[in-house]
Amino acid sequence: MKLNIQNYKIQHTEWPQNGHHIMAQYDDEKIIVYQSYRPAIGHFAAKNQFFGGPFSLGRMTWIKPNFLWMMYRNGWGTKVGQEVVLAIHLKREAFQKYLENAVHSSFKPELYDSQEAWKKIVKSSNVRLQWDPDHDPYGAKLERRAIQIGVRNEFIRSFAKDDILEIEDISAFVAEQYEFVKSNQLDKLMIPAERPFLPDGDELRKKLQLQ
Repeated sequence: MKLNIQNYKIQHTEWPQNGHHIMAQYDDEKIIVYQSYRPAIGHFAAKNQFFGGPFSLGRMTWIKPNFLWMMYRNGWGTKVGQEVVLAIHLKREAFQKYLENAVHSSFKPELYDSQEAWKKIVKSSNVRLQWDPDHDPYGAKLERRAIQIGVRNEFIRSFAKDDILEIEDISAFVAEQYEFVKSNQLDKLMIPAERPFLPDGDELRKKLQLQ
């Protein structure tokens, strides 16, 4: 596994405890995002290094750069249809492009002229962004907000293949670490090392409401 792994408790003390933050593992070339799928889709992607086969290009797909938010969403890989957990090494420039084209999934009066104007933009947009409460390893809500990005149409087509550097199946790692969660041994829990990600551009950061 090519992810940089660190102890959860050590990381937790260094993370912001509230506000809107894109928590992620990244460098100058890439950012790691996570998705979970049923075996037919997940195994195809890991084997072929792109999304194809039973993967649908006709619907929106959501990517999550925050590992623990993904674990909350997929029940540490135990939910039906989300058994295969993928770490997707995404080109940083592609993620930046998604953010630049993203429209909030809920109306923000401080960002849009009116609810009608926002609805019109949402209807025509091919990238959505949504802020949700982040969660701890047990699934409890936190004050910090976590982002997820939805892509469709030309963006899902580029995401499925051209924007990806590598796809890793981390299902075994997830199952191994979940044992520490179930046994209340968070001092042994290892997760991908994450820190706040700031995209380029002051106006973009303002639009994303980053803190």
